[in-house]
Amino acid sequence: MIDRPWAEHFAADWIAAWNSYDLNAILSHYAEDVVFHSPRIAVVMGEPIDSVSGKAALARYWSKALSQGKDLRFHLERVYVGSDGLSISYRNHRGQHVVETFVFNAQGLVAESTATYA
Repeated sequence: MIDRPWAEHFAADWIAAWNSYDLNAILSHYAEDVVFHSPRIAVVMGEPIDSVSGKAALARYWSKALSQGKDLRFHLERVYVGSDGLSISYRNHRGQHVVETFVFNAQGLVAESTATYA
């Protein structure tokens, strides 16, 4: 069961990792067998795909995304707490409102995540 203090700490740490462009810190939140869904994958990778599976594939995607987004910045808006997951609402450097939902495994790492855009 996830509680609010843990969820808020996760959200703050996750946002800080992104804002520091620290790929290892970002990836530290994710399980080796993570599945990530986002419409941005196709844009960044130039392929008609909407998800990546595994931490290595996620690292390749985010490495490319970070190299393209020199002005990347996330601004946390809200944290929503569920039983085995949470959602973070934030605004990105493009002014888009984004909600990312994270489902955690027994070790407290992200097993599945979905990014959605307004």
